[in-house]
Amino acid sequence: MKKLLLPLFIGCSLSAGLVQADTFSDNIKVAMNAEVRSDKDKERDRNRRPVETLKFLGIQEDMKVLELIPGGGWYTALLAPALKHKGKLYLGMANDRIKEGLLKQKGFSKVETVSNDSKWERNKEEKRYNLLNIEFDVKNIDAVLTFRNYHNLSLATRTTLNVEALKALKPGGIYGIVDHTRRHMQSENDENGRRIDPVLVIKEVEAAGFEFVDYSTLHYKADDELRYEVGRKSVTGNSDRFTLLFKKPMK
Repeated sequence: MKKLLLPLFIGCSLSAGLVQADTFSDNIKVAMNAEVRSDKDKERDRNRRPVETLKFLGIQEDMKVLELIPGGGWYTALLAPALKHKGKLYLGMANDRIKEGLLKQKGFSKVETVSNDSKWERNKEEKRYNLLNIEFDVKNIDAVLTFRNYHNLSLATRTTLNVEALKALKPGGIYGIVDHTRRHMQSENDENGRRIDPVLVIKEVEAAGFEFVDYSTLHYKADDELRYEVGRKSVTGNSDRFTLLFKKPMK
């Protein structure tokens, strides 16, 4: 009898997981049409593919999620309403723009900011930014996410950020990074400063103690030759981006 029930139990468990994932995707789709989002933000949906991206990263509606360096809150505007009933959204290194803007809107009161004492400092030598006072006042969360930020950070800051992300996550927790692709092992030049080598990212994140799980080609762009600055008219909105998934080891 136990042998007969086992496949049924497994099947039910998988079905429940799929239902939960689909529910979260539905929540994101509803958030995509919310009035709080500008037409400019909505125009980026086709390119950024938030439903597919968050599904690949394994985000579900009952998770505690930390979004790092949210900027103006493009992803925050989607994650906050999708998580507010069963989950929780934290923002790390949130600037005044989002604190006084999006977070003041109806429906965003549950969002909590952490690492509020962090400060930006220009690293002239690396032409990047140092982030000082990177400490997250959260533990045992389910996921840490950052979108198109990693390339802006100095090596020391990236190293610290990865270590702090590991500390904040529960065992088995998710770490997702999306950023603009630089050609592997290409030296710094005037055109690639806002790109970063995905192989380098994998090595750095693994060095912090994470396990590399998977990558996605969701944001692969065959016609981005990886030659030009991502803000150029010929590239902007069509840059090749890597999507990497890591996890904190169970032990």
